[in-house]
Amino acid sequence: MQGYVDCHCHISAGVFDNDIEEVIESSKKAGLLALLAVAEHAGEFDKIIELSQRFPGFIFPCLGVHPVQEVSPDQQRGATVQDLDAALTIIEKYKDHLVAIGEVGLDFTPRYVNSEADKDSQRLVLIRQSQIAKELDLPLNVHSRSAGRPTIHLLKEQGVEKALLHAFDGKPSVAMEGVKAGYFFSIPPSIIRSEQKQKLVKQLPLENICLETDSPALGPEKQVRNEPKNISISAEYISKIKGVSLEKVMEVTTQNALRLFPKLKSAIRP
Repeated sequence: MQGYVDCHCHISAGVFDNDIEEVIESSKKAGLLALLAVAEHAGEFDKIIELSQRFPGFIFPCLGVHPVQEVSPDQQRGATVQDLDAALTIIEKYKDHLVAIGEVGLDFTPRYVNSEADKDSQRLVLIRQSQIAKELDLPLNVHSRSAGRPTIHLLKEQGVEKALLHAFDGKPSVAMEGVKAGYFFSIPPSIIRSEQKQKLVKQLPLENICLETDSPALGPEKQVRNEPKNISISAEYISKIKGVSLEKVMEVTTQNALRLFPKLKSAIRP
């Protein structure tokens, strides 16, 4: 399997509007076979679908409501059921095109969560989206910042079997609970500057690891726009930590992505 899959990417972000063609081209040159475009709110859904139609067989759409919603550029709040209501009709409209429901999850970072009620609101939004994913037989693409254990517990309680935990920031011991449940963990290029991600990769079996860039965030350098082409940086660092060849990391992570997101098979032939 010659090539990588970026399992979590915000390619619809405005910072890519002016040079999207070049960004895609350079990612293909870096060995990228496919990328999963995740959403944060209903306002992005049409753009993500359009991008998937503009780059067919390369950009694959995931629609969902992120646990943190922007009120203004400098103000954010936790997601509510109202945010989800705005998204449901669009998810229904595009359901046959989707490879996953995402980005969904929990975010208990103190600046977004002021009370137990805020946490409960996020939980409700995640539960509803877990149910939608089950109905559509789709995996979840999951965010769990400062909420690793509660997220994994909620997914298990809801009977979720197919989930990708992106850029997991919890302890390796908590991640291993996810491994036992059959979940996958995707690793961004910021691993080169994150001791926590390095420890995580040390513990996780390669069979549960996928690759992501989370572009334009979580790049190798802080405050510099990350791009899908940097997927190779994740793979190289994982191969170093695991003491296996880059080819092995490429092969196993791409197979893992195909197992978790079977709709990618149309684009990636073994």
